[in-house]
Amino acid sequence: MRTGVFSAAASSLLDVAFPPCCAGCSAEGEALCPRCRCALNVRLHLPAGVPIGLPAAMPIPLAQLEWCAPFSGPVRLALHSLKYAGEQRLAAPLAAALASRWRAAGAGGEVLVPVPVHADRARRRGYDQAVLLASEASRLLQLPSIRALERRRNTQPQFDLGRTARRTNVAGAFAIGGAMQAGRVRGRWVVLVDDVVTTGATLVACAEALYDAGALAVSAVTVARER
Repeated sequence: MRTGVFSAAASSLLDVAFPPCCAGCSAEGEALCPRCRCALNVRLHLPAGVPIGLPAAMPIPLAQLEWCAPFSGPVRLALHSLKYAGEQRLAAPLAAALASRWRAAGAGGEVLVPVPVHADRARRRGYDQAVLLASEASRLLQLPSIRALERRRNTQPQFDLGRTARRTNVAGAFAIGGAMQAGRVRGRWVVLVDDVVTTGATLVACAEALYDAGALAVSAVTVARER
């Protein structure tokens, strides 16, 4: 049985056993209801680029940075439910918005690479939310998703830190997961996938590791951006 078919069947069984409630407004019926899902698409039809006045507009060396919505309201609640409450069903609507934004504004890209959490955190949580998002977006964008990166250090959560401390916290924290993975990104345009970006320090650290492995270019797309 294909992974996608198995995931759909497992999700259907989960919905029967534990009917979902909207992470944004608690309405019964869907993990994210249509009204709250609209909050994910507020930037869908905006041109590519960054609004004037947003700090750290294009973190070097990223070729492009796109996101779906501000990190607030139903979007924030949905991401918190995905990351901390085990609500994996939210990966589908969040990734759909992410894929739509990249399809509308992305300048290119050949392969998706999720920004990984540390292995210890993934074991405790039971999954890596960025891997789920990249897997769903891969299907929608018809681009391969490769788990090319490893987080070598269990870094402190970025939201606890200031701008300078964030750069220091993740400097050198990411590396390519072996020669095979390096070969899969060498000479290719990589699109990093993550849930939230603030200063871009984590994305920059990932991009540097990918460039060191021979990536042609590195862009990024996230569900949300926090000012």
